[in-house]
Amino acid sequence: MAEIVIVGGGIAGGALSIVLARAGFDVVVLERSLQYEDRVRGEWLAPWGAAEARELGLYDALRDAGGHTLTTHTTFDELLDPATAEAAGIALDTFTEGIEGPLCLGHPASCDLYERIGRDEGVVVRRGVSSIRVEAGAPPTVHYKDSEGEHELRPKLIVGADGRDSTVRRQLGIGYHEDPVHHLFAGLLVENASGWPEEHQAICTEGDVTFLAFPQGGGRVRLYAAYALDQKTRFSGPHGAQRLIEACVMRCCPPSQALAEATPAGPCRSFKNSDTIAKHVSLPGVVLVGDAAGHNDPLIGQGLSITMRDLRLVRDALLRDSDWSPTAFADYANDRRERLRRLRLAACLQSRIEADFSDEARILRGAFMAEVVANPELPSGLTAALGGPESLPAEMFDELENAFDFPEWPAWPLPPAQDA
Repeated sequence: MAEIVIVGGGIAGGALSIVLARAGFDVVVLERSLQYEDRVRGEWLAPWGAAEARELGLYDALRDAGGHTLTTHTTFDELLDPATAEAAGIALDTFTEGIEGPLCLGHPASCDLYERIGRDEGVVVRRGVSSIRVEAGAPPTVHYKDSEGEHELRPKLIVGADGRDSTVRRQLGIGYHEDPVHHLFAGLLVENASGWPEEHQAICTEGDVTFLAFPQGGGRVRLYAAYALDQKTRFSGPHGAQRLIEACVMRCCPPSQALAEATPAGPCRSFKNSDTIAKHVSLPGVVLVGDAAGHNDPLIGQGLSITMRDLRLVRDALLRDSDWSPTAFADYANDRRERLRRLRLAACLQSRIEADFSDEARILRGAFMAEVVANPELPSGLTAALGGPESLPAEMFDELENAFDFPEWPAWPLPPAQDA
């Protein structure tokens, strides 16, 4: 028996299990995998997300487990002299009070950490489960298989925390919108890059690639490269990882020379840049969190921070309201939709500046770079990514929406149970 069953034991599910167990709930986690793997994402927690993790009581554990803090940022570009770019760099401790900067920790390490802490807090974790089947209702039902046979649980609430291809969302028929894909994004962890400044992150555009570098400590750096849709096989195949490393060594970015001798330390994978959103985050007896409820364009790295906010709002809803119906999650649903709207606009802006390699985009980027150099405090998509969706006035996002031809999201109504 369990009050709450969480489907998915990754970062969202594992972290939520700790938060809810500490709040006094009986929690069971169902996880398909027997070992967590490098997902090539989910390793950079923005300052505003770090503040959310701190409020949830998770931040210190991440730091103690080897979380690596980044303190400075530079945007390099072929249109800027490197010295000028470095002079316009920013300190990352200015975005959220009490947070020194973004926190980096490998995805498998984070998942293992959350599982260990969860078990210590009394969470029951079932690994290697299969044939998960979820039914909404009061109470909801979840069926699954494991090495001991077939099982059925009827908790008070099921949480879908099973990622972008959420089984829970699909089985419940919850609609899902995906924006048109603007570019592709490849990721790779490298080691032996000891010449890269340990606490310095960077974005750099040259030719037809924009790369992002996030040091992990000990000479390890997570690299991401944005590239055009018509080059979908550029970083695939047995030599894809080496090609990605070579693409990130740029003349306009002096620190990138340290990558020339780096070696792959994990898989090289590419994925789409697009934003997505689920039609509903809650049905009777079920709520979605993290990527299962929709995700932001990975170019601005908001996945972990969005998830941490999700967990806080869901926890607060459960503590505030005893019926746990969709109505109880109305505030969470409204906050999440507005939050993703703002971050979507920030990501769309950054995509057009940093991940569009046409001549027209190059002119736009040059004008933007000149403004940034002249006024380093200029609000931008990067400001929202670091400081959070509320760090800029709502009017700025409205202006962005009007200034650019952004694709519209469906005007989905709230579920009937939430209309009141």
